Amino acid sequence: MSLTRGLDSPRTPLRRFLDRELSAGCRRLRATYRARLPSGPLILPGEGVGYEAGTVGTAIDQRLRLAFTAAAPIDQATKDGIATVKLTADYLGPHPAWEAIEAVGSELGRLMHSAIPDLALDDRARPFTRTDEDEERLARMLIAAAWFALNTRNFMAFPLTPLCKAAFADPGGFDLATLLALPHRHLVDDILAQLRAAEHGTLGRLRAQSDRAVCSPGPTFDGSSYLAADADLIVDGFLLEFKSTRRVEQFYKPVILQLLGYALMDFSDRYRIDSLGVYMTRAGALILWPLEDYLALLGARRRDLAELRAAFEKLLSHPEYGADNDPLPGELPGVEALLSELAPAIDEGCCRVCAQPLARPMISATRPRLYCSRFCSSRASSLRYHGWLT
Repeated sequence: MSLTRGLDSPRTPLRRFLDRELSAGCRRLRATYRARLPSGPLILPGEGVGYEAGTVGTAIDQRLRLAFTAAAPIDQATKDGIATVKLTADYLGPHPAWEAIEAVGSELGRLMHSAIPDLALDDRARPFTRTDEDEERLARMLIAAAWFALNTRNFMAFPLTPLCKAAFADPGGFDLATLLALPHRHLVDDILAQLRAAEHGTLGRLRAQSDRAVCSPGPTFDGSSYLAADADLIVDGFLLEFKSTRRVEQFYKPVILQLLGYALMDFSDRYRIDSLGVYMTRAGALILWPLEDYLALLGARRRDLAELRAAFEKLLSHPEYGADNDPLPGELPGVEALLSELAPAIDEGCCRVCAQPLARPMISATRPRLYCSRFCSSRASSLRYHGWLT
């Protein structure tokens, strides 16, 4: 179960809950995102990146986290990917390469645990980047780590990585030096280009203004016990996701909901999240919103964060229906009943669409006002069509 999986399908209880709670949809929030997006050229990958764009994205995400705090030199997904090589081998079948892959993965983990702290990447008294030689070596380690992380996220795709292909081709000759030599030059250059853009842009300024003590890398949440979810970084209450897509003009709905989902899963307010944002690594653009503004732009019917979190917790913790699963036909009546139970109550004197109190509840002495704005009035028919407005 995972938050991102549950947000991809409009039929899951998770997605249906949020679609109904957010009366304005994503249009207004997306408009503010595009208005803040710089119009300069993008950092585009070289031809050698090809299908490894996702690997580059994973590697640059980890490198940027390390610039804020090196408390976790190796991320949890990579640790799990190395630790579960035997399980993958048991499922996919025996081969001499699996033992070599596991041994080299363990050696990679030890190298990262020793080499990364020595670089003091989160020391604000030093520059964002290190020497070209150090950064290339680190980029190669992070690319290799990203291949192991894939074993956690999609173990069926793990054998297709250059790591596994090299090990299967020559199990006896596969060692750490071979692994670190595998990344194509264009993969390394792509990471370094995105890193330099971050150093000289808004992300570099955010790093300079923060302290490593208030930074949480790869944070998980109270709700992660029900639904797998880990963000990229929290900096003193600012929850930040790194996105390495080249389609920077597109702020997709699942990403918008992903940011909010993280904030809602912090049931105990452990991280005191007060802002949400994305850093588009290929545009060098840091775009953020105060959490209150994020909720308002989405038309959240429950603006009280504690109340919204409580309803979200009831959804995620339901013992019968997985929040991220498309319900089976026999489960639909129960899911409908659950969503009805969790629906916000819209009191008299509140907008029928966004549920916020009306400044003027009456149009005349006998005619009540139903909507707080022309926007909510225009949204009513669409919400009613979807069954989100009675």
